[in-house]
Amino acid sequence: MYLHRRKDWPSFKWDTDTLLPYVSKVRDQQGRLLGRMEGMGFQLREEAVLETLTEDIVRTSEIEGELLDPLEVRSSVASRLGMDISGLSDASRDVEGVVEMMLDATQKYKEVITKNRLCGWHAALFPTGRSGMHKIIVGDWRGDEGGPMQIVSGPLGREKVHYTAPEAARLDAEMTRFIYWYNMDTSMEPVIKSAIAHLWFVSIHPFDDGNGRIARAIADSQLARADRTNQRFYSMSGQLLKSKNGYYEILESTQKGSMDVTQWLVWYFERLTEALEATEEALSKILVKAKFWELHKTTRFNERQVEMINKLQGDFIGKLHSSKWAKMTKVHRDTALRDIQDLVEKGVLMESGEGGRSTNYILNLSN
Repeated sequence: MYLHRRKDWPSFKWDTDTLLPYVSKVRDQQGRLLGRMEGMGFQLREEAVLETLTEDIVRTSEIEGELLDPLEVRSSVASRLGMDISGLSDASRDVEGVVEMMLDATQKYKEVITKNRLCGWHAALFPTGRSGMHKIIVGDWRGDEGGPMQIVSGPLGREKVHYTAPEAARLDAEMTRFIYWYNMDTSMEPVIKSAIAHLWFVSIHPFDDGNGRIARAIADSQLARADRTNQRFYSMSGQLLKSKNGYYEILESTQKGSMDVTQWLVWYFERLTEALEATEEALSKILVKAKFWELHKTTRFNERQVEMINKLQGDFIGKLHSSKWAKMTKVHRDTALRDIQDLVEKGVLMESGEGGRSTNYILNLSN
């Protein structure tokens, strides 16, 4: 029996004594992180927010098997937040839709959730009115014309049903109750409410598609409420992606269990703890980057050099040599070599010391 078919649905229950140490740890980590960010300059906080939102948006789509271009996502986020970032890429319609939804959820976390707002998020996710090749109902609750809403896997003829959602006729009442609870219940501990909101929404599964992404947006919005800031410094979706199999397994087992959702809450808090811990590493990279630019604030660079230095400080893959520089900056190899040699003379780059057919270079972070 699924949760939504139980007589006591949606009266979620949990063991407070079991959850107390998890909640205490998360709240302590959130407080320390926000305190640390307050001690950083505005520019560094802005950079941290941009990196976090970019990762969260890329990862929440990747959980569903949709791969977004991180540079397009970063460009769209920066543009919408009014950040002055050089070399912005044009973002596709799909990217713009996900970014629009996530920013509305996290930047306007104080606003109430309404059917119109949720349907707006859904419409932003599916601007063509299709999910892949399939036409879907966009900007409204799903119907039952094609049969019950089910989550299945496996080859045709041997599908495994993981979940069957409530009938379409129940959706207005179910979502009215969910929306009222989300907006009006102020008694629940905020981080617990984030986890319950996520579970409750995906259990209803009100849309034809996009329910997972919207559930995570709602959960992130509630986490922003818990933090009392629209500045996001940790990515919950990043951790859910790393535990993707476990994520689907715990959701499936919880939806087939009793109204005691203690195990789901424990699992959720474990991932939230990991997200907060991962932020420490991300902040360290941002601080190293800030130290680098402070050290070289009087050094003259051309636009190509600034672009490549930023890439080397980010998620640059592989080895840097003159031919890769030329390809990435779209210049002749001789120009690339002059750019590199200039940075070597300025102490910005140095040879990696690795052998090979061409010399490789790395950032000099020893200063």
